[in-house]
Amino acid sequence: MTKNYLDKFTLKGTLVFIVGGCGLIGSKISEVLLSAGAKVYVLDNDAKRGKILKKKLNNKNYSFLSFDLKNPIKAEIKLMKLINKVGCPQIFINCSYPATKDWKRSTFKKNNLSIMRKNIDMHLNSHTWLSHRVCEQMKKKKIFGSVIMFGSIYGLVGQNMNIYKNTSISENMNYSIIKGGIVNFSKQLASYYGKYKIRVNAICPGGITGHIKGSRKKQDKNFIKNYTKVCPLNRLGTAEDVALSTLFLASDAAAYITGTAFVVDGGWTCI
Repeated sequence: MTKNYLDKFTLKGTLVFIVGGCGLIGSKISEVLLSAGAKVYVLDNDAKRGKILKKKLNNKNYSFLSFDLKNPIKAEIKLMKLINKVGCPQIFINCSYPATKDWKRSTFKKNNLSIMRKNIDMHLNSHTWLSHRVCEQMKKKKIFGSVIMFGSIYGLVGQNMNIYKNTSISENMNYSIIKGGIVNFSKQLASYYGKYKIRVNAICPGGITGHIKGSRKKQDKNFIKNYTKVCPLNRLGTAEDVALSTLFLASDAAAYITGTAFVVDGGWTCI
């Protein structure tokens, strides 16, 4: 009898926490993992979006918890309460993108120390600290889990200034600091917790079709043109591209993959 290797991709009955599960990428990850049979808890600060997503997905395995990362200490307390209530997740995904209202000022010309510190605290510090705390819970409860953090191609390489020419979009100094830290810390977690059979990886997406961070506006047409011109696959990625890669890393199909910066960028970083 031929073995059904597709079974390796199933998440039936698996408890999953998704921080930032209502966002552009997060909502698609929630949808994809639910389709694979997972029991998904979405942790997000957008309660309105959480209700809309629940109605859209119409899945009994979907649950929403209001969750704010502005204060990492309070976020940890809330996370631990959820673990005590429903159990430790076998899969923990953090695709959140918290930012201050003045995030747009994070350019080399307009940035200041206060903006940088606040964004590092709510994004880099919450992302790394919560992942560490979940790893400790997995270790304590002997769960051979998977932790997936979200970096970026700009956590691996410098920002290409040419793609911002003749656009309303600018480079972002704080973004590269944050994403670079997340990528490298995921490797450190993988190195330490590997002996406990806990896998840790960072997904590093390239440009994704959607709105500009901190705005409802879609990407500038010139930005899309500039970006696709230097991307080998000649397009921006989609939330679905990233979500399907997340499913792979979360599943047993990736049982021997840990400590990677899993790049989903249409070839952007290969040249």
